[in-house]
Amino acid sequence: MKNQPFYKRMAFALQGVVVAFRMESSFRLQCLASLLVLAVLAWFRPPVIWWALLLLNCGLVLAAELFNTALEHLIDHLHPALHPSIKIAKDCAAGSVLVLSMSAVCVFVAFLVETVFS
Repeated sequence: MKNQPFYKRMAFALQGVVVAFRMESSFRLQCLASLLVLAVLAWFRPPVIWWALLLLNCGLVLAAELFNTALEHLIDHLHPALHPSIKIAKDCAAGSVLVLSMSAVCVFVAFLVETVFS
């Protein structure tokens, strides 16, 4: 599968996003939150630095959610039985999504404080 043309690699990547969107409610929720952030940015038209910060955070959260989904599916396929080490791996992956999500919320609150309340 190495050295595939760009359009095939892009199709594989988009297929991963579509599968995650269909199968993972958390990913759909994060996509909705990202769309709401985009709508708020379009409404307030802040300086470009806020666009960059907020969209970067949205992208990081969505990427973390995709990694979490990939890891969970791989682990469940390779070792379907419960195991303490597998629980730790899954919990840490989910924790990374939580940490990035909280960071994104903090940046969004800072944006609102500067834009709305000043």
